[in-house]
Amino acid sequence: MVLTTDVEKTLLPRIEFFRSKGISNPDLAQILSSNPTILSSSLENQLIPSFDLLSNVLKSNEKIISALKRHPRLLNYNPNDVLLVNINILVDNGVNECHIASTLCSKPSTLTVSPIKFKSVVQEAKEMGFDPCKGMLMVAIYALGSMAKPTLKRKFEAFKKFTWSDEEISEPFRRYPSFIRLSVDNLMVTMDFLVNKMGCSPSFIAKRPRLLLMSMEKKIVSRFLFAWDLLSKGVIKNINLHALLETSEHLFIEKFVNCYKPEEASRMLKLYHEKLDLSKNLRMDGYKLQHL
Repeated sequence: MVLTTDVEKTLLPRIEFFRSKGISNPDLAQILSSNPTILSSSLENQLIPSFDLLSNVLKSNEKIISALKRHPRLLNYNPNDVLLVNINILVDNGVNECHIASTLCSKPSTLTVSPIKFKSVVQEAKEMGFDPCKGMLMVAIYALGSMAKPTLKRKFEAFKKFTWSDEEISEPFRRYPSFIRLSVDNLMVTMDFLVNKMGCSPSFIAKRPRLLLMSMEKKIVSRFLFAWDLLSKGVIKNINLHALLETSEHLFIEKFVNCYKPEEASRMLKLYHEKLDLSKNLRMDGYKLQHL
């Protein structure tokens, strides 16, 4: 399409338009390579109105460029039929403009869902207890809008295998909606390990849904194997799950390794690295990890 387009009449005016909005050549190249059809869109009927709408919401060309880099097809949607309708749906439901702008900049695909589906998703998020005045509603809309209802239902049903009640299933979603975007397999592997290997209660996990987003290989498994080794040798008397899992790598090393004298700390660090290497070789078998 682009190769057969008239350069003087079609390509140059659009490229000059983007440059006039402060889009650098590298950014423009990134946007166009991901969405070359944008160069065949009507300048007057599509690109300018779309850019004007984005400008009204985001207030700066820098934020518009950021949104376009995240979702290059953003200018392809009819501004009056999709973006504006969805924005008005949010406004009618009491969502603050700052939350709308923040989402349009950071997760622009949230607002490109068909208005019929979008209205349903907004209503569903409100029924689940999300406050329109708080930014977490937009995170929930993003999560709910990114998957079909049967998929969401299948994920919620999977948690019941670990005796989660309906409230325990809803609580982590209200606390951290993004966790539900993980695949069923990943969610179940992490749940199985936390519950059946580490002895975490469902209620403990429900209050800490970020645990389900942590890397099994780089964090959860390696730290557990390390702590279990220390526990079995009598080096520590119990495992503090908060200190074990909910700390940064730096704080973890400080608390579990550098707290010992230099020679012992060196052995502890070597042991921890051994557990890191071991965890990298784990493989998923159904909803479980092999070799544990």
